[in-house]
Amino acid sequence: MKRNILLLQLVGVTLMLLLFIGCDQPKTLKDAYSGKFYIGTAVNRYQIARNDTATLNVVKENFNAIVAENCMKSGSIQLREGEFNFEHADQFVDFGVKNDMFITGHTLIWHSQAPRWFFTDSLGNDVSKEVLLERMKDHIFTVVKRYKGKVKGWDVVNEAVLDDGSYRNSKFYQILGEDFIKYAFIYAHEADPETELYYNDYSMSATGKRQGVVKMVKKLQDQDVKIDGIGMQTHVGLDYPGLEEFRKSIEAFSALGVNVMITEMDVSVLPMPDRRVGAEISANFEYQQKMNPYNEGLPDSVYSQFEQRYIDFFKLFLEHQDAISRVTLWGVNDAYSWKNGWPMRGRTDYPLLFDRDNQPKPVVQKLIEEAGKY
Repeated sequence: MKRNILLLQLVGVTLMLLLFIGCDQPKTLKDAYSGKFYIGTAVNRYQIARNDTATLNVVKENFNAIVAENCMKSGSIQLREGEFNFEHADQFVDFGVKNDMFITGHTLIWHSQAPRWFFTDSLGNDVSKEVLLERMKDHIFTVVKRYKGKVKGWDVVNEAVLDDGSYRNSKFYQILGEDFIKYAFIYAHEADPETELYYNDYSMSATGKRQGVVKMVKKLQDQDVKIDGIGMQTHVGLDYPGLEEFRKSIEAFSALGVNVMITEMDVSVLPMPDRRVGAEISANFEYQQKMNPYNEGLPDSVYSQFEQRYIDFFKLFLEHQDAISRVTLWGVNDAYSWKNGWPMRGRTDYPLLFDRDNQPKPVVQKLIEEAGKY
């Protein structure tokens, strides 16, 4: 009788321990990485404006940071001079505030998706330095002040450095030279002294770009210009870029005394027509069937490579969690990913952590488990 009682007690204690351990295990990405870095995602205007409940529930349950995919770019907010349209940006920010998320505004100054009027006069000629600076200041002040205290960080300048470390010959650069970067940060800081200010770019593991960005940031710092972080866009493939080169950039940027953010992350499983384009949005290649091999579904062997790639990158991020403040996916699920249409329209890609039905891929649980090891 005593033996049976002891056995029942032992079983009871074991069940309690199992329940206790089970309750202790994080269920979502944001819980697993709490205290390490924010886990974010890009949200687009349609998901919020159309109240895409299934997708928004994934965002609320799994992420504690959001970034605007397109609705805060200058071409969306001020298509015509002086006519500001904040409808979608307001909805995006309101969603983030309501759900207590770290909100990043993207982006204030970017050569792409900027309206043409920004750079020309009524005759179509390039404006003077003074006029362009005034237009930059007016745009930045109007947008940043509107969301003061709500948007916690801004991608102030986006993609101003080429892979070889030189400055992109954009209209901003042609008219103002490299000083356009300095003034953009100055204006953003004046508009909201409390918000964080970032530089964001792709192919940041490339040696030339790494050196160019380090040089640029040091120059800003020498001029006492406030810059709080560097965003490393992480549009990667199954076998590029190399992890060690990525590590070198994390460490080089961190050594500048700024936060490092992993931004715009996705892992494409598709072949690239030309890897030299990086994530250059203007790149466009004619459709070829051989470049769209998985339109009927992803083979297990390819998924295994995809899964390992995410795990390897997150291990790297965890090893550098003291330097990294945020890891952001560029989209919620595969159906919304820009990689389905870039750099070649009509392809089917699988680059994100949630599938087209908003279901978590098996790698999500493995990333949750990985966080517990650090």
